[in-house]
Amino acid sequence: MLKNFSFKETKNPYANFKRKELGERLARAQRLVKNLDIPVLIIIDGWESSGKGYVIKDLVRELNPKSYKVSVFETPTEEENARPFLWRFWEKIPKKGDIAIFDRSFYFKVLNDLAIDKEGLEQGIKDISLIEKELLDDRAIILKFFLHQKGKTQQKRIDELKKDPFKEFMISDRDVDQYKRYDDYLEHFERVLEKSDFPFSSWHVVSTEDKKAASEQILGMSIDLIYEGIDRIMGMKNGGVRHFREYKDVERPLEKVDLTLSMPDKEYDKRKDALQLEAQQLAFQLYTKGIPAIIVFEGVDAAGKGGAIERLTREMDPRGYEVITTSAPNKLEEQYHYLWRFYQNFPKRGDIKIFDRSWYGRVMVERVEGLATVTEWDRAYEEINQMESQLTNFETLVIKFFLYIDKEEQLQRFKDRQNEPDKVYKLTDEDWRNREKWDEYIDSMNEMLVRTNTPESPWTIVAGKDKKYARIQVLETFVAQAKKIIDEHQ
Repeated sequence: MLKNFSFKETKNPYANFKRKELGERLARAQRLVKNLDIPVLIIIDGWESSGKGYVIKDLVRELNPKSYKVSVFETPTEEENARPFLWRFWEKIPKKGDIAIFDRSFYFKVLNDLAIDKEGLEQGIKDISLIEKELLDDRAIILKFFLHQKGKTQQKRIDELKKDPFKEFMISDRDVDQYKRYDDYLEHFERVLEKSDFPFSSWHVVSTEDKKAASEQILGMSIDLIYEGIDRIMGMKNGGVRHFREYKDVERPLEKVDLTLSMPDKEYDKRKDALQLEAQQLAFQLYTKGIPAIIVFEGVDAAGKGGAIERLTREMDPRGYEVITTSAPNKLEEQYHYLWRFYQNFPKRGDIKIFDRSWYGRVMVERVEGLATVTEWDRAYEEINQMESQLTNFETLVIKFFLYIDKEEQLQRFKDRQNEPDKVYKLTDEDWRNREKWDEYIDSMNEMLVRTNTPESPWTIVAGKDKKYARIQVLETFVAQAKKIIDEHQ
């Protein structure tokens, strides 16, 4: 891709257009994606001192500044290093109708680390492919440009910057290192680009020997590629290829739950107090060892999620954990990929985030209520598995609880809430509507438990008819899994 690149033979098919004219055409494309609610991500990567700033300036010159944002990615900050690799990029993805321009991108780490081993490179490329595929599946347009230059051109540009007292600060150690080891970087870049030239998002290598010509070329290609993307997305919206579901409902784990399990009051009180103190100590150890933790609570309405969370956190230092209550997405959240809002709340090293409902709403509520298409919720199982795999690769403790009660017990609890002034607020019209679709919800829950029960982040199904039994199971599971990951960090 780079080694066979001929600077002499490179032609600029947009040479007959003025940059202002191309910029105005790009602005028209911007207005169209705005009207169609299509997010666009433009990645500008390449050699240091290759003219990324020059190109980006021309890209945005005629655009409406209210509908684009430029993000610069360099060496991660301390805050960014304390979170999973893709966290800082998910924060900056474009919302529907907007254009996001990344000056460098999620490729920064794999491109600039010559010492990265084969396993690290493969994992990095895999993670990147997942975010690109997820955005594309969610009807985004992604353009990837790599700015290429000769070694002597890079040296010349570095020397020019050194002579300018107002621009000398722009020279980094990376600029100098790339020039001194040009051939090593060239070989490494070639390997990275080949591995990340995905069928669904390919690289476009552009020579910046002439920065003006490069700018014209990227402007023109961006216009053409955006319109190609619009055609693809409109085809998806108009039906596209019919989605075929391969899943066979042969395993129904909720039917195996023993709801007769219970615990005497005295035994509950004795075990609860000891387990809560142990949970407190383990939460402190997670903090001191810098282990992030995510605890997910899902389940049937009125199954006791809130009570279980209260007992789990009773003795924990509230500064070390946060409970995230997930409800229907607000207007801002609806403008992004459905996983975006959850990435905002992922813990940094040492923190605990407890999700009272979570991203699993995609394959339950949104599935049953028709808020997501079959294509959208059916691919979400794999998207969720991949996201949780990224979390566990970051050495995050992921614990997932599903609290289950049967239909009769739920009805009794709904009636009890109606008659208790302190609990009536918990009962909503939505609870009753969901109950009318009990069988559909149970189908979705069974499939979710089967398809997202992975070795790295398995489900713990909790028999919730006896609340005390359920709360002890939650505490014991947290204690056991926290101990295990702490022991692994000894």
